[in-house]
Amino acid sequence: MARVLVSRGSTGARVLWALAMLCLGLGASASTLTREQLAAWFPAPLSVGERDPQLPVWPVFRRELTSQVLLGYVFESVDMAAVPGFSGTPVNLLVALDTKGQFLDVRVLSHHEPVFLDGLGEAPLFRFVEQYKGLSLQQNIRIGTAQDRSRAGGQASVTLDGVSKATASVRIINQSLLAASLQVARAKLGFAAGRDPDLIGRVRGETFQVLDADGLERAGLLVHRRWLNREVEAAFHGSVGAGLDERALAAPEEPYTELLVAHLNVPTVGRNLLDERAWRYLSGWLEPGDHAFLVATRGRASFVGDRYVTGAVPDRLTLQQDGLSVEIRDFPIDTQPQLPAHWRGPDVRWRVMKVISQASLDPSQALTWRLWVTRSKGQILAEHVHQPLALVARLPEAYVEQPRADDKTWHAIWRSRGAEIAVLAVALAALTFGLARPGLLVRSTRRLRALRLAYLACTLGFVGWYAQGQLSIVNVTALIQALLAGRSLAFFLHDPMTVLLWAYVGLTLVVWGRGTFCGWLCPYGALQEWVAVLARWLKLPAWHLHPRTDARLKRWKYAVLVVLVLVPLVSAPWTDRLVEFEPFKTSITLNFVRSWPYVAWAAGLVVLGAFVYKAWCRYLCPLGAGLAVLGRLRQWAWLPRRAECGQPCQTCRHRCEYQAISAAGAIDYAECFQCLDCVAIHDSDALCAPRILASRKGRTIAIHPLPLTGGAR
Repeated sequence: MARVLVSRGSTGARVLWALAMLCLGLGASASTLTREQLAAWFPAPLSVGERDPQLPVWPVFRRELTSQVLLGYVFESVDMAAVPGFSGTPVNLLVALDTKGQFLDVRVLSHHEPVFLDGLGEAPLFRFVEQYKGLSLQQNIRIGTAQDRSRAGGQASVTLDGVSKATASVRIINQSLLAASLQVARAKLGFAAGRDPDLIGRVRGETFQVLDADGLERAGLLVHRRWLNREVEAAFHGSVGAGLDERALAAPEEPYTELLVAHLNVPTVGRNLLDERAWRYLSGWLEPGDHAFLVATRGRASFVGDRYVTGAVPDRLTLQQDGLSVEIRDFPIDTQPQLPAHWRGPDVRWRVMKVISQASLDPSQALTWRLWVTRSKGQILAEHVHQPLALVARLPEAYVEQPRADDKTWHAIWRSRGAEIAVLAVALAALTFGLARPGLLVRSTRRLRALRLAYLACTLGFVGWYAQGQLSIVNVTALIQALLAGRSLAFFLHDPMTVLLWAYVGLTLVVWGRGTFCGWLCPYGALQEWVAVLARWLKLPAWHLHPRTDARLKRWKYAVLVVLVLVPLVSAPWTDRLVEFEPFKTSITLNFVRSWPYVAWAAGLVVLGAFVYKAWCRYLCPLGAGLAVLGRLRQWAWLPRRAECGQPCQTCRHRCEYQAISAAGAIDYAECFQCLDCVAIHDSDALCAPRILASRKGRTIAIHPLPLTGGAR
C-alpha cells in the first residue's frame, strides 16, 4: 500500500453547501481519499466498492471463483475520531479492518506532530503504526516498551513498542485509531448487537442520595466478585499452567482474589466514595463522554503489579463492551476512597480508571471487566499462560438516560467548550456593537487606542493561544480538497471556535469587508500590532515605504494566494509543504516550539513588523488576500468621508499606517484594516482640517489697546 500525505478534506452537498461551509470554516483534518486512489492500493483479486452513504467507509471485496466476498472496510480515522494531536491537529490514519475486527493494515495519511516533523523524523512514526497489522479490536492494545512487550505475551493483551521522546503523540494516535475503529466495528461488523453506534446512553447527573458502601452495593452501584482457588485452578485446566499453584491445590476453598468496580460518573457513587475535594477535581477533568471507574482488588492477585506505572494502561486489567476492548488509563487521585469496611489491609489495591469520550462507551450497556492471571512454566524459555477472571457490571436503569437521537459526538464537544464559546460570543457582540457605532469608540484618540489594544490582547491571548481559533489559509485549501473528494463536511463541527469565527467573518465581509477579521480578530495580526506598539515605545525606526513601492508589494499576497489555491488541485503533499509559508501554526498554534527553520521564518516576520508596520498582513498574507477578494461583496462604504477629504485635506491619508487611503481621499477597503483611526480624525475638532477651518469661520477676534508703558506719553 502506498503512502499518501494529505492535509484534510471532506465533501459538500454541492455548491451552496460548499459556499456555506466556506463561511463556517474548516478547522481540522478530514478525509480526502477517493475510491480510485483506494483501488490502486487494493489490486486484484481485491476490489473497493462504493463509499457507504451512511458512514464514511469503503467496503473491500475479495474475488473467490465467481463471487465477491466481503473482506472488510477501509476508512480514515479523522472521519470517526478526530482526537487532537500534540500540535492541536488530528493525525489522519488509513485503516483497513476485516469483518472480524482484525487490522489488515494501518498507514499514516497526514500528521502535524512536531516531534516527527522536526525532531525524530517520520520513520519511527511509520514503524509504530505498522505494529497494528494483524492485531484485533478484541485485544487490549496498549503502548509500552520492547521489554514490556516481551513480558506481556498472550493473545488478549498486546503491548506495542512506543517511540522514545514521542510518548504523548503515539498515545494520542493509539486512542484515535482505536476509537475510530470501534465506531466502524459497532456500525458495520455487528459488535453493537444491532444498536446505532451514534446513540449512546448518558449517566444521570441530577440523581444523588447519601449511601454508604453497603447501600451502594444493595443499589447495584458497587459491584464485586470473589474467586476461590479451585475456580482459578479450573480456568487453567488442560493447559501447561494447570497444577502449578501449590497453595491453590492445598486449599481449594480459600479465596484467591476479589475485584470491585464502581462507576464514579454517577453522583451517588462518586460523591459517596470520594471526598468533596476529590469529587470536584475529578468532575473538573472529565469531559462530556468521558467515564471514570473506581477499581479495587484484594487477595493474591492484583491488577497493580510491581512494574505498574501511574498514568499508564494496566496490563493485568481490561475492559470490554460489545466484545470490543476499550482502553482504560490510570487517572491520578490521591484521596483514599470510602471502600467497604472489610476492604482493609495490605493486599488491597485501588485505582481510578478513565475512558475517553472518543471510545464511545455506553453506560446503559453491560461492561465486562477482566482481571488476568498469568502462570509460567519453565526457567530459561518459560511458557506463559494467561486466563481472565471476568466481572460483568451494568448500571441500574434509574441512573442512566437511554440513548437519544440527537446525541452525536460533536454536540458533546460544543457542550464541553461552552465557556469558551460564551466568551467568544461576548467578544464578537462587543466588536459588532463597536463597529456599528464607531462614534462611541472615537470620542478621543486615547480612548480608541486603549480599547483597541485591549481587544487585540484578548484576540491574541484568548482566541489565539488559548482557544486555538486562528483562521488560516489551510482552511481554504481544505475546502478545495473537500470539494475534489466529495465528502461530508459535518466533521468540521468538531471545531466550534473555528466554525463560529468563520461564520462571523462570512457575515461581516458583506457588511464591513476584510478588515473586521484582519484588523480585530486575527491573533497573528494582533501579535504584529502589539510588536509595532512596543517598537514605537522603544523608539525603533519606522520605515514608511513610497506609495508606489507599497502598492507593488501589496500585489504579492495575491500571487501567494493563487499558488496555494491551485496546488491542492495538483498535489496534496505539496499543499502540506507550501501552507507552511503561513507563520500562524508556528507562532500561534505551537507557540514557536518547533525546529529552527520554522521559528526563524515566523520570528523574522514578527521582527520585520517592528520596522515595517504589519508587513506580513499587508504584503504576504494569502488569507488576507482571499478575504480582500471576497470582501468586494461589501455593500456599503461605511467609513465617513467629506468632500474635502483628499482635496485639499490629506491628514487621514498621511496618518493611515496601512496606506489604504488614496490621494483623492477614497478608502481602499481591500487594504483597510478598520482600525478606525481615520474615523477618529474625521470626528475630531482638533485633528480634522475641514472641521478646524469650519470652527474658525465667523469667529470675531477682539481688538484691545496695548497697555501704556512707563515711557509713553
